[in-house]
Amino acid sequence: MTVPLIPVTDPADPRLTDYTALTDVALRRRREPAEGLFMAEGEKVVRRALAAGYPMRSMLLTEKWAEALGDVITSCGAPVYVVTPELAEQVTGYHVHRGALASLHRLPLPDPADLLARSRRVAVVEAVNDHTNIGAIFRGAAALGMDAVLLSPDSADPLYRRSVKVSMGAVFSLPYARLAQWPHSLTGVREAGFRLLALTPDARAVELADALRREEPAERVALLLGAEGDGLTPRALAAADTWVRIPMAHGVDSLNVAAAAAVAFYAVATSRPPQTGP
Repeated sequence: MTVPLIPVTDPADPRLTDYTALTDVALRRRREPAEGLFMAEGEKVVRRALAAGYPMRSMLLTEKWAEALGDVITSCGAPVYVVTPELAEQVTGYHVHRGALASLHRLPLPDPADLLARSRRVAVVEAVNDHTNIGAIFRGAAALGMDAVLLSPDSADPLYRRSVKVSMGAVFSLPYARLAQWPHSLTGVREAGFRLLALTPDARAVELADALRREEPAERVALLLGAEGDGLTPRALAAADTWVRIPMAHGVDSLNVAAAAAVAFYAVATSRPPQTGP
């Protein structure tokens, strides 16, 4: 099947509505979830979104990328609008240097209980509302073997364009869900058999490596991560089984949440059960 390319020369063309004002964060935060869409930017990210099963709504491409994405255009069956780089910038509000944008349909999120039932290592994120950090957390979680991510209601949207871009499409490969009742839903995480480890720089916390050495081989682990600045709220900390910290040197008291998450994910991935016997 050959999908005809649709040249567009008017930035006000209503067919380009999905792509308007992409730099208006407040607008896109409201609009995209409400309309059940999200943006993917760049060839790799577009391909990864399609491979993950997200249905295409349309594509907005410069001529160069229309050729590079020919196989995607043929298989997706969605309208493909071809524009000049200048018109793309007029529509979106920024220079689309990768030259390829796609609007895709969101998929229903899984039930948190179902996600927990099929996972052993999960990240639980509280009030991380920076899209760059969310994207980096997902990229680290996917790369370092976490099974899923659970988000508090006020955490940023993993499918927001910036989150998707920073994660390099890792948000498509790692299942996630929202915990509706926060922090009461943390009780459900523990009831699902997870030991809830709250990551905090508090001096009263146990070093993460020591905490992990105490785990039974079959035990499930959930790492609780908080926002920059204030960190985890007192209620989230109170819901945890154990407070854990990453030891610091040279007077540094904490790491960016995405960096701390990556260190913690690696520690979980490489932890070994206690040795018994001679």
